[in-house]
Amino acid sequence: MKIFRNFLDQIKPNFEKGGKLEKLYPAYDAFETFLFVPDHTSKSGSHIHDSIDLKRTMFTVIIALLPCLLFGIWNTGNQHFLAIGIENPKLLNCILFGSSKIIPMIIVSYFVGLSIEFAFAVSRGHSVNEGYLVTGLLIPMIMPVELPLWMLAVSVAFAVVIGKEVFGGTGMNIWNPALTARAFLYFAYPTMMSGEKIWTSLGSQDAVDGYSGATALANAYNGISEKIPNIYDSFIGNIPGSAAETSSLFVLIGALYLIFTGIGSWRIIISGIFGGIFMGIIFNLFSPSLNSNNLLFSINPIHQIFLGGFLFGVVFMATDPVSASQTTMGKYIYGFLVGSLGILIRVVNPAYPEGIMMSILFMNTMAPLIDHYVISANIKRRLGRIKPQKL
Repeated sequence: MKIFRNFLDQIKPNFEKGGKLEKLYPAYDAFETFLFVPDHTSKSGSHIHDSIDLKRTMFTVIIALLPCLLFGIWNTGNQHFLAIGIENPKLLNCILFGSSKIIPMIIVSYFVGLSIEFAFAVSRGHSVNEGYLVTGLLIPMIMPVELPLWMLAVSVAFAVVIGKEVFGGTGMNIWNPALTARAFLYFAYPTMMSGEKIWTSLGSQDAVDGYSGATALANAYNGISEKIPNIYDSFIGNIPGSAAETSSLFVLIGALYLIFTGIGSWRIIISGIFGGIFMGIIFNLFSPSLNSNNLLFSINPIHQIFLGGFLFGVVFMATDPVSASQTTMGKYIYGFLVGSLGILIRVVNPAYPEGIMMSILFMNTMAPLIDHYVISANIKRRLGRIKPQKL
């Protein structure tokens, strides 16, 4: 690393005030702080600096995402070989095929997103926002593996420009940027975000004639019970789905890491899970009287939260510190409503078989209102403790 340090120190004067590349200082600063801990100091007053900066916080989230990503790479290859009739494919073959699908998506996501971030930083004359380090990885992880790269690039541009930069950049956005990208694709190119065959890389259509790549949620909604994976397979995640969000096991491993490091809010995660289970129990109670073909009404609540991207959304997106509630009580309310609405939308609305996306975006919008009422209630309660003074 000393070589990089010496090189950066050598070229730094060109980017500082008065240098030939002064306008590109935000780009230089981004690379320097990416490789080394920033040496920025306060210019006035006394301040207490934490030992971790925003970039290190983002890297902690990326580390928590790695188990899901690695499993997703293997599962993408495994689902492909199962689709073309190869039972028990080799581990290396699955990894190589999965990498050929997911790695290009990650490269496109970071290239397009960071290019836009750099352009806005240079034009505004401020440092590059670090938030995209996580967003750039989340976006390809929640997309179908067969999504054309140009569509991914368009959705990334929409998420960065419309979902974040128009509000002022990282820390100012209303909605989770990764889910903004997915929502944009869902409404702009619905055929690429729904249907049976987009969740598995099928290869030659002749080799997979008659194969159904429908997700477990689609099968449950259509009443096809024999094609719903059992609770064990749903927990492990060896089922068709988005690139890296099918495994509840690895999502929970990432959740424990986020909670242990203090980066993710355990209040939102726990209350979100309980909200999903609560709504699942409610549907179980009413399912005998409904007599519906929709098996999601009667499925076990624990099994329910293992399906689809429910846990992935609750752990890695609902906990976004920018778009989530900020107050302690507000986090419990926000998380519970995210989980319960996610299951509600999934079960009763056929247009959104994966309801957690719409649930989180809706609650992102409601988060400031929740915090407002929590703070107002606290103020009212404290004012009630004041004893009137006799004149």
